[in-house]
Amino acid sequence: MKALVAVKRVVDYNVKVRVKSDQTGVELANVKMAMNPFCEIAVEEAVRLKDKGMVSEVIVVTVGPQVAQEQLRTALALGADRAILIQTDEDVQPLAIAKLLKAVADQEQPQIIILGKQAIDGDNNQTGQMLAALAGFSQGTFASVVKLESDKALVTREIDGGLQTLQLTLPVVVTTDLRLNEPRYASLPNIMKAKKKPLDVKTPADFGVNVTPTIKTIKVEAPKERQAGIMVKTVEELVEKLKNEAKVI
Repeated sequence: MKALVAVKRVVDYNVKVRVKSDQTGVELANVKMAMNPFCEIAVEEAVRLKDKGMVSEVIVVTVGPQVAQEQLRTALALGADRAILIQTDEDVQPLAIAKLLKAVADQEQPQIIILGKQAIDGDNNQTGQMLAALAGFSQGTFASVVKLESDKALVTREIDGGLQTLQLTLPVVVTTDLRLNEPRYASLPNIMKAKKKPLDVKTPADFGVNVTPTIKTIKVEAPKERQAGIMVKTVEELVEKLKNEAKVI
């Protein structure tokens, strides 16, 4: 069985994001980029399934500019077998990404597709659900446990106030939550081996998908700086300030 894993290139989560001076977006020039943390979890889960003998091949795919090959090589160093870059400089939105992933799935015929539940840049949390709908696959979102049994997948997902376990018929789309696993670090030998693993470069046109954005960002603003807190001496003073200054009671 094949596993297809989608990954995304984003600003490293340790970097403090800065808004461009013209407020058209986030500053990306000379900024450290990395694989989306939820995508790292997705790659790790696919590699673990391969280590258990449940998956025979792990294929990673990303949609983005040429430099996104760096994140694909990282995934290959973590244990993926081959990679596909769908190269475009457009700001590709979730629906277009889902259509491209469906086209790749039609070619590769994976039994399980694993994605991060969301990317930390757009925070849309849409691509996995859209992909499952377009492909007609079962879906298990926000997964904290994934088990494969014959032609079924058992997915435990995090919901408000508890956990829900679903039995899903393969093929299946799974989106990963933080508690699914702890991603491994790539060793130096595996980083060197990753340079020789196959990486195919395609374009959206190769799959017949139009990736022209349909949603336009009008303006991006940084959040207002928080005011410093103050100390009060009595409960009465606290209530007075909450009522007359903060106006929350």
